[in-house]
Amino acid sequence: MEIVINGIVSGIVLAFLIGPVFFTIIQTSIERGFTSGVLVAVGVSFSDACYIFFSYLGLVQFMEAEKFRHYLSYAGGGVLLLFGLYYLLVKSRKLVRSEAGHIRSRGWLSLVAKGFIINGLSPMVLFFWIATVGVATTQLAYHSNQQVFVFFASIVGTVFLTDVVKAKLADRLRLLMTPRVIQVMNMVLGVVLVIFAGRLIFFPDNLPH
Repeated sequence: MEIVINGIVSGIVLAFLIGPVFFTIIQTSIERGFTSGVLVAVGVSFSDACYIFFSYLGLVQFMEAEKFRHYLSYAGGGVLLLFGLYYLLVKSRKLVRSEAGHIRSRGWLSLVAKGFIINGLSPMVLFFWIATVGVATTQLAYHSNQQVFVFFASIVGTVFLTDVVKAKLADRLRLLMTPRVIQVMNMVLGVVLVIFAGRLIFFPDNLPH
């Protein structure tokens, strides 16, 4: 039970870190509805699971190399910048209605991929999982596969549930959304992604070691 509680606490901390994923889930839910927001959250959780797997296998050894961290920062920042410019310069120019019938539907796979990519391209997420793996195996002394699985499953499950809540709350706001407000939301998401991309590209040394 203690392992689950520790996992839930860690998951809550991660869930309330304001970043590109937070705004992506909110924007998608407002524009496309609750189900689409949940599918994005599924992609985020799958990305987290992959990071946990690679971190646990020893990716932390590569993170000790400064050049590797810089290359990772530049690559992630570059792709986030492209996403940000798309939402800022292309998506925000389109006036769309909030009713589902007026929005071109997207396949579930593309929405899952959206969450996976946005979350996966943030080195900060990778650093969080590497640090968490370190804490779990040293300070918390979780050494058996069962303990590690329960701990990280609790974290990912907590993050997913909070993302679902975010999607539901955002979906409720759809009744208040006008095409102009949705346009502004796309602009805000674009600006957020560009800012995070800029931090990764121009200030890679500020990332945690």
